[in-house]
Amino acid sequence: MTKDGTDGKRALWMRSLGALMPAVTRPAFCRQSPAAAQIMADWADIVGPDLARCTVPRRLSAGVLTLGCAGPVAMELQHLAPELIARINRACGRDAVRSLKLVQDMVPGAPPPPRPARRDPPPPLPIPDMPDGPLKDALGALGARVRERARRT
Repeated sequence: MTKDGTDGKRALWMRSLGALMPAVTRPAFCRQSPAAAQIMADWADIVGPDLARCTVPRRLSAGVLTLGCAGPVAMELQHLAPELIARINRACGRDAVRSLKLVQDMVPGAPPPPRPARRDPPPPLPIPDMPDGPLKDALGALGARVRERARRT
């Protein structure tokens, strides 16, 4: 016996990879069905690189595939749903998906939406008939922003 409790001969036996796979995959398949695991793993190959960039399969339950997608892609996916379901079922080899549920959320790996460029506030408008103070400053700044916005439109 060795320190780890096994006899030294056990390490010399060769086992096929197929014999080891059930023990390795059992924990993953307890959480998800084999079809769901295949869809998650092969998503980019099933739907293509363009749709894979803006969609993520979230879960497959009772024939309903929940897809996370970026905002405007949801409408496009509604129109592509029959074709997308056919592609998924062709890849799985059976009718694993009957319908799609679209959830608009941020997709991991997608770039965040661009922030508007920060601008310096425009100089305040002069208000001659008012005494100096915080009210005059606030009204001058408000007038300058209103004028700036009117110029842009």
